[in-house]
Amino acid sequence: MTAALSTDELEAARQTLNQVRAAVAEVFVGDLAPVDMLFVSLLARGHLLLEGVPGVAKTTLVKAFATALGCSVRRIQFTPDLLPADITGTYVLNPRTGDFTFRAGPIFANVVLADEINRAPAKTQSALLEAMQEGQVTVEGQRFELPQPFLVLATQNPLDLAGTYPLPEAQVDRFLVQVRLGYPSRADEVRMLRAHGIATPEARTIASVSTLHRLQAVAARIHVEDDLYEYAVALAEYTRNDAKIVLGASPRASLGLIRAAKAHAMLAGRGYLTPDDVRAVAPGVLSHRLVVTPDLEADASVKASVVNAALREVRYRRSVRPV
Repeated sequence: MTAALSTDELEAARQTLNQVRAAVAEVFVGDLAPVDMLFVSLLARGHLLLEGVPGVAKTTLVKAFATALGCSVRRIQFTPDLLPADITGTYVLNPRTGDFTFRAGPIFANVVLADEINRAPAKTQSALLEAMQEGQVTVEGQRFELPQPFLVLATQNPLDLAGTYPLPEAQVDRFLVQVRLGYPSRADEVRMLRAHGIATPEARTIASVSTLHRLQAVAARIHVEDDLYEYAVALAEYTRNDAKIVLGASPRASLGLIRAAKAHAMLAGRGYLTPDDVRAVAPGVLSHRLVVTPDLEADASVKASVVNAALREVRYRRSVRPV
């Protein structure tokens, strides 16, 4: 049985997370709710898909977050001519020795920024599948472990259809959370102009790889009652039985829902999970995994409405336990 978290452990983790959040806020001006979802993905050992129109600071947010974490960062600009080997790496001939040696691709980093991931064809997108799920890549039959922690932060533009390729359902399911980044408020946009008007601010490095391992270990030890496991499964089952949905939330989604909720509880400074933690992360964890019926594909609000209906209709029931 996992030992309960101490108050000191939770307080130390909360202070570190607040320092990283403050460092990101020095560069990214706007609503910090997307920053918290970045933390959720990191602490839950998941990946995040950031969606928004051009110019709303998607890349700026991701780069500031990665810099503040103090780990290795690589950026991959996805294009229609990008090949799988451009991501994973390949064997190259050494002219001095005549041997083939492996040259690692940009996937070998703690944080990988996959910029405009929907601009690459499915064959190249699939090169990320093994890395995102298994933390490894296989090249010419040889397996290579990726550095840990490993986090893919992908961005995509939902409106530009020219030269884009929708992500396959299997790959979308590998993203723990999807966050939609909209336009800032007028006040935030004015603050952004002041902050970036003379020179673009640089994020400060706060954490380190060892710190990230410690934070992830703390998040994994958040206490969860059996009732909350049942509640998470009930929410997923609701999406599978809705008439508007062809493909509902998978068991991977249920697992991701609990992991994300534990990370959310940790951000709140608690060592235990509550139903509110599950409800808070459910839209980001479940909505993007749903596949709607063909006649409703053009309506972008259907998925969110199904998840919201699940949150309204599915009640959390605490079991009566014998004394």
